[in-house]
Amino acid sequence: MENIHRPTIMVTNDDGIDAPGLRALVRVLVSTDRYNVQVCAPDSEKSAVSHGITWRHPISAKRVHIDGATAFAVCGTPADSASLGISKALFPTISDLVVSGINMGSNCGYHIVYSGTVAGAREAFLNGVPSVSISYDWVGGKSNVHDYTLAAEACLPIISAILDEIKNRNYPHRCFLNIDLPTDVANHKGYKLTKQGTSIFRMGWTQVTSNMQGEKMASNMTMEFNSEASAETQTSPISPEDPLFRREVIGIEHGDNDTDRRILQEGYITVTPLGALSPAEKDSHAFFQNWLPNVVVHPSSSSL
Repeated sequence: MENIHRPTIMVTNDDGIDAPGLRALVRVLVSTDRYNVQVCAPDSEKSAVSHGITWRHPISAKRVHIDGATAFAVCGTPADSASLGISKALFPTISDLVVSGINMGSNCGYHIVYSGTVAGAREAFLNGVPSVSISYDWVGGKSNVHDYTLAAEACLPIISAILDEIKNRNYPHRCFLNIDLPTDVANHKGYKLTKQGTSIFRMGWTQVTSNMQGEKMASNMTMEFNSEASAETQTSPISPEDPLFRREVIGIEHGDNDTDRRILQEGYITVTPLGALSPAEKDSHAFFQNWLPNVVVHPSSSSL
């Protein structure tokens, strides 16, 4: 009888089902003994794949043991995993809430567009299921694996409050939440409602030699050496004649003072409502409203 009113939370991510952020989140959720916990996550790292989906071939779902949860590793993207997990094809019921994370590295500003973590939550939102994406602002040399547990514990009150609103049928259906936790999560300053800003890591490309193929960009936009990961993502043989290039961070733009990235750096847990539309700024729309009527369509233009 105790489980009748127990809400169900489905967890996904983009760092892969074995990632410490996901495992910490599941462990904390299970430890509350308040939720039925499902896991449907990629079987390997899928960071920065955005909202890519698998369309041309079937995807597999392998049962994985995670204490206290029903878990599957999916050979697909974060959006695939979220979609499959709430489809009733894998689990018998649709979860009350989807939580995507905890990601290694923040997801603020324009990086929300690239994020597979945010895409997992967005996919649930597009299918009418309330959702949250969670990211921790990991910094090498300062952060450690235990910080994921602290981040998960810090998110429990907001997860509980969301589920209460869902139960009372008050929760808004036209958005989902993106939560970022500061590096010093043990001493965070509390929740703060924010809006998506324009912060971005400016990326460039540099030519490399074959003996550097093991370097890759980590979730938190730093370089790490992992030859196995390189082998996983390499989709075709590399010819010695083909030049090799890898991404590199060439600069950081922090965006406006009152937006997600800046407020995260001040030590707050940022809570940012997001949607799936991509409207331009109002001044851009005003420009094109005046500009477009003056563009003359010539009959011959279609043949150019």
